[in-house]
Amino acid sequence: MILVMIQLAKTLNAKKFKKTLPTQHVVGFPISTLSFDAHVDTMARWAKARLSKVVCVSNVHMMMEGNWKPEFSKVLTNADLLTPDGMPLVWMTSLLSGRRHQRVAGMELLLGLCEKAQAQNISIFFLGSTPNTLVKIREKLSSDFPNLRVVGMYSPPFRKLSAEENKAIVDKINASGAGFVFVALGCPKQEYWMHRNREQVRSVMVGLGGAFAVYAGVQRWAPVWVRENGLEWLYRLIQEPRRLWKRYFMTIPTFIWLALIQVVKVRLGLDPNKSVRQNWLGRFQ
Repeated sequence: MILVMIQLAKTLNAKKFKKTLPTQHVVGFPISTLSFDAHVDTMARWAKARLSKVVCVSNVHMMMEGNWKPEFSKVLTNADLLTPDGMPLVWMTSLLSGRRHQRVAGMELLLGLCEKAQAQNISIFFLGSTPNTLVKIREKLSSDFPNLRVVGMYSPPFRKLSAEENKAIVDKINASGAGFVFVALGCPKQEYWMHRNREQVRSVMVGLGGAFAVYAGVQRWAPVWVRENGLEWLYRLIQEPRRLWKRYFMTIPTFIWLALIQVVKVRLGLDPNKSVRQNWLGRFQ
């Protein structure tokens, strides 16, 4: 009975957190408008309470995947937090809300959460990437955050997991007592995994994608001026043209078009989440 009451209290607390977090809808999805520090503090509170949470570090690619795929749209809509990773999302939230917002990108978030976790004795589990990258991460963490509690690292096979394999991973994470699970399986695979294992994993799951490789030194981190001017996509494209050219060719023009439509609707006093026809019909009802 006591355990049931504790779980109920956690559930109610989780709903309260979700309702009170400020967001701004961008091309159909609620992007968080918290400051960077408030993001870190919020996630740390969840982790201390061992709440099962899903945090998606969002960029243009992720937004377009959500627009094109109804199943993935549900994943993003039901996430507990969508942070503005890409500068286009920061510009859009700032433009639409009339207030300047901060970027909350994967690499900075990894560092910020590690610092907070070390200070508050919150343990971390790393899931994804390659065994070699995880070794490099552990070595670097021991230098950058010597008192950080890393309670597990696991690189799953690069294929669809069986139900038994997935359960073994979930059990391993829960047994470790991790407050945070940093997930790097690539978008949208990592978001699907977090969504499907919500409530099974008793930790705050944060999809960090390529941040693992950057922190490990396997890939280069873009210079500050590149990141601040929204050119990180170009920097990555130069490093991996064969893998990324098609993604950017498909997603960037489409995002610009949808963002432009949304801005025009807002300026005309229309509901950006409805079609033009729905807006005009609504005015005569």
